[in-house]
Amino acid sequence: MRLIADVMGADASPETLVPAFVKGAREAGVDLTLCGDADIIRNALSDEDKNFVTVCHAESVITMEDSAMSAVKKKKDSSMSLALRLLKEGQGDVVISAGNTGALVTGASVIVGRLGGMKTAAIGTILPLSTPTLLMDSGASINLLPENLVQFAHLGSAYMEALFDMKDARVGLINNGAEETKGTELYRSAHELLKNEEGIRFVGNIEGRDVPFGRCDVLLCDGFVGNIVLKLSEGFGFYFSGILKQGLMSGLRSKIGALFLKPQLKGLRRKLDYTEYGGAPILGISAPVIKAHGASSPKAIVSAVKMAKRVAESDFFRRVTSVL
Repeated sequence: MRLIADVMGADASPETLVPAFVKGAREAGVDLTLCGDADIIRNALSDEDKNFVTVCHAESVITMEDSAMSAVKKKKDSSMSLALRLLKEGQGDVVISAGNTGALVTGASVIVGRLGGMKTAAIGTILPLSTPTLLMDSGASINLLPENLVQFAHLGSAYMEALFDMKDARVGLINNGAEETKGTELYRSAHELLKNEEGIRFVGNIEGRDVPFGRCDVLLCDGFVGNIVLKLSEGFGFYFSGILKQGLMSGLRSKIGALFLKPQLKGLRRKLDYTEYGGAPILGISAPVIKAHGASSPKAIVSAVKMAKRVAESDFFRRVTSVL
């Protein structure tokens, strides 16, 4: 299996991303192609790694400030566009980029192409909760139709079964109330469609306060709402870890107690850490494309590589093709 990585245009520098992708690829046991400025990439590689990695030079970079259409119109010679073309041409099995989200979603949709029947794509992010919860859309599309959310329900259900062996995943619709009449026209109409949709285990509206408690396995919303939910959950994870550490280090007794609780605390910290998954697939694309956080740490990149391998080797695409 070959992983294609776009190492330019992220908040994290190529000098940080390149060694992390190499480490992740070695640990995952996959071949690696890096797309970007060839000189920068080679300077970030050790002599040993140069024999392990294939480098594909790109003339330009899509920045975080560029438009969503950059990958397909203004910067066709960018590292992101190159990575997506290589995937389309069959020169790799999965793409990862920590670059511009809008450009990656648009580029993947146009260059790689969407699954048959899909109107738009969605970023599916696993929230670090007590049980895996797939949030979609977490940032790809803001202006959705009710029918899009129904398609997302099928995508999410197939994904959770393929990746987590979760049959009959419970699908919930995030809303400002549990009643069917709550929410905007989008959410009211989507609720009506979802409750009558065959093949979907719809459990109704999910209020924000219920999200952390496992009320559903797939949480549906538009990209605007989803991105706020995602960033808020990440922020609370950092906040809770910080105040917990502060409390445990506040005195001698608490420090001694922390030593005894170290294994349990380590497990708790792992559950709250978004870098455990590292990347989120853009669901609805005809081949695996993974969006990594723009400010990904080396640990997050390694996790993203392992997630990418799981997605590429799963039977998700076979499952979802049969229901779309």
